[in-house]
Amino acid sequence: MKQTDVNNINVECTDKLAQETIQKMIAEAICARKNSYAPYSNYQVGAALLTADGQIITGCNIENAAYGPSNCAERTAFFKAVSEGIRDFRAIAIVGSPKGDVLMQYAYPCGVCRQVMMEFCSPSDFQIIVAQAEEDYRIMTLMELLPEGFGPENLH
Repeated sequence: MKQTDVNNINVECTDKLAQETIQKMIAEAICARKNSYAPYSNYQVGAALLTADGQIITGCNIENAAYGPSNCAERTAFFKAVSEGIRDFRAIAIVGSPKGDVLMQYAYPCGVCRQVMMEFCSPSDFQIIVAQAEEDYRIMTLMELLPEGFGPENLH
């Protein structure tokens, strides 16, 4: 089994993520959640996006009084990565809960975020990790969360 050590993250080059990688991603998402700007919903979300080369790009939700211009944590992470030329992704960890330090629930990506993931990720390979703690998480593929999704391959 080939392994790559990038940014001190042990990434197994297989279909499954190493436990160490999952926990690191969740920890990064929890940290990113602290930067959340959620004065209207008081629902803070953090995300940690794992690139194919082992980088972790974080994002948080950013609300706006007009609501429409608000941005989810997942899309913040994707847009940061894409704006830097990164287009190859393996997984994303998401944490979210009402304001406070305690995570009380799993935060699944909204439909818009799922559609953005569909634009850049393989539905059968891209893994979505929703967590309440580094040791308490669920993993599913994008295909499981967005069956029969519409993506770039539909336009060819």
